[in-house]
Amino acid sequence: MSTEHRRSQRKRANRIINVMNAITGQQIGHIGNLSIDGMLVITNRKLPEDALFQFTFHLPSGATAQQHQLEIGVHEQWCEAANAPGQFWSGFRIIDIGTEDFNVLQDWVTSPGGQFD
Repeated sequence: MSTEHRRSQRKRANRIINVMNAITGQQIGHIGNLSIDGMLVITNRKLPEDALFQFTFHLPSGATAQQHQLEIGVHEQWCEAANAPGQFWSGFRIIDIGTEDFNVLQDWVTSPGGQFD
C-alpha cells in the first residue's frame, strides 16, 4: 500500500475561479485547489485521459487585489466522478508556466488562508 506524498502546498479556492481553455475559449470548470505544480478542477464532463491543455484563469496578484490572468500548460493526470451528480474532479500537473505567472501563483498559494496538506 502506498501513501500519497504531495510535493507542494495546496490552497483551496475560497471563491469561484473559472478555468478556460485558452485555445477554444470554452469554460472547462472551476478550481477546487491549486499548487505551484498542479491543480484540481471541478468540471461538468469527463475530460480526455492523459490530455494536454492550455488553461487561463484569474488570480489576485499578491497584496494588491488586482486580477492577474495566468496562462499555463497542463497535463491531465486523473478524473473521477464527484459527489455531486454530473460533476467530475480532474487532477492536472502544470507542465508550462511563464516566470511572471509562476511568481503570481506562488504568491497566491503561500498567502494566508485556505492552505492544507
